[in-house]
Amino acid sequence: MRTIFLMFFVSLLVVAPSLALEQKAPPQPDDAYADLELFTDALAVIQRNYVEKVDLRQLIYGGIRGMLQTLDPHSSFLTPELYQDMQADTQGEFGGVGIEVTLEKDLLLVVAPIDGTPAQRAGIKARDQIVSINNQPTQSLDLTQAVNLMRGPVGEKITLGIQRPGVEENLEFELVREVIQLQSVSAKTLEPGYAYARVRQFQERTATELQQQLQQLRAANNNRLKGLILDLRDNPGGLLDQAVAVSDLFLTEGLIVYTQGRDPADQVRFDASAAQTEPAYPLILLINEGSASASEIVAGALHDHARAMLLGEKTFGKGSVQTIIPLSDDSGLRLTTARYYTPSGTSIQVRGIEPDIAISPLSLPENKPQGHYREADLQNHFAPQVQPDAVPILPALSAQEQKDYQLMRALDLLKGLDHFGVTANRLAE
Repeated sequence: MRTIFLMFFVSLLVVAPSLALEQKAPPQPDDAYADLELFTDALAVIQRNYVEKVDLRQLIYGGIRGMLQTLDPHSSFLTPELYQDMQADTQGEFGGVGIEVTLEKDLLLVVAPIDGTPAQRAGIKARDQIVSINNQPTQSLDLTQAVNLMRGPVGEKITLGIQRPGVEENLEFELVREVIQLQSVSAKTLEPGYAYARVRQFQERTATELQQQLQQLRAANNNRLKGLILDLRDNPGGLLDQAVAVSDLFLTEGLIVYTQGRDPADQVRFDASAAQTEPAYPLILLINEGSASASEIVAGALHDHARAMLLGEKTFGKGSVQTIIPLSDDSGLRLTTARYYTPSGTSIQVRGIEPDIAISPLSLPENKPQGHYREADLQNHFAPQVQPDAVPILPALSAQEQKDYQLMRALDLLKGLDHFGVTANRLAE
């Protein structure tokens, strides 16, 4: 049994639909057997001559781990413990500090802290480099080893050494592990008719949760949405079938994504259907460098079909597919087996997806600039007359949302599209 999924970091491993496939060993040339004999010879020498007694299984695990390290950053070996953690992650719950990490040029980098977790509360930021975990340098660790060190029993303390761009001295964060529960989708009304939904990662019920949230938003807005902002920023990916299902919510037909690999089983095509498709309101996707893998599938599909406008920054650029292949002792291989392509036939590997409107996050000023700009700022101005049928004042966006420059520009754009009567069909013209 093989399991295919899309995600670019190991701290939140998740699993996609299983594809049954009989595993057959390919024929081995004679020189391959000679190389295998070399491996067993080295194993025997270590067992016989190493200064201390070594566990044979740990040596074999190290050999497998070393093989996978020679391939690509996303292929790795999963011990039985990590394989079990992966199964738990599918449910969106694990013990840790809430950091999404990746390995880039042998550097352990923070992709993003997860909202509401110890890492986020402590102030750890995207692009921070983790240089030590409990005083152990991370330079010699692979991704799975680093993640294994950061995870552990709830309530235990963990110390992370951080090197931050622009800061001369290393920072040290002491965190306490908690049960990290990931809510896949959150949504709200920003202003009457204008909705916002954030997908944090693609878990087992993400598409269903998003569909339910959108139904509730429509009900709260007189059964009509003027537009939607779908936030995929800092979304590291997840389940392939959920990325397809989320894309399908906004498409009536056509190709969503296809994969190609050496094995025919890795050549798969996913198409949209007209069932339960959302109305053709304007749609804006927020993306950034933390939007990866399954997030890029959604962005690529909706962009190629001209169903959505992309606003923000270029995405991460992971265009490969990993397959989880279980081994006989409940360990597993996380192996890159295919590349995926957007409907236009584009591979986004390394290149990422460019936004239609490039906007970097900005820090908006906390205080109003000095000077008089409106009648209300003038001394002794007349008070406004209150009309009997005055429209009630709506609650303002939260202070945090008002500081989100990309979100505010996306909302302005949605209002402009609605003002000019632009629908999804006109966006596609």
